[in-house]
Amino acid sequence: QVQLVESGGGLVQPGGSLRLSCAASGKIFSIRTMAWHRQAPGNQRQLVAGITRGGSTNYADSVKGRFTISRDNTKNTVYLQMNSLKPEDTAVYYCNADAIPYGGLPIDSWGQGTQVTVSS
Repeated sequence: QVQLVESGGGLVQPGGSLRLSCAASGKIFSIRTMAWHRQAPGNQRQLVAGITRGGSTNYADSVKGRFTISRDNTKNTVYLQMNSLKPEDTAVYYCNADAIPYGGLPIDSWGQGTQVTVSS
């Protein structure tokens, strides 16, 4: 099995910054794509940003130019640097990984979520 643990959420004022981290653990052979999704109350979960093992990235239009996704393959960790935060960025942020365990098939794993609140 693969476990994902997020950290770094919290309360921040509009215009502020936060950095989320997500560490994967378990008997992992490799992790292909890692991504961050978010879900605000009453809304569906949506992709915020994704990154391949080779470093190719994609972003939701709403966060382009403000958020940066990165990863450290040696630590099986993905990060989300969030700058110029807006109240509409308020949501629970979830880490997602397409991981291949030793001797197993790819697993689509999710973290437990971390709350990000942007408010004055």
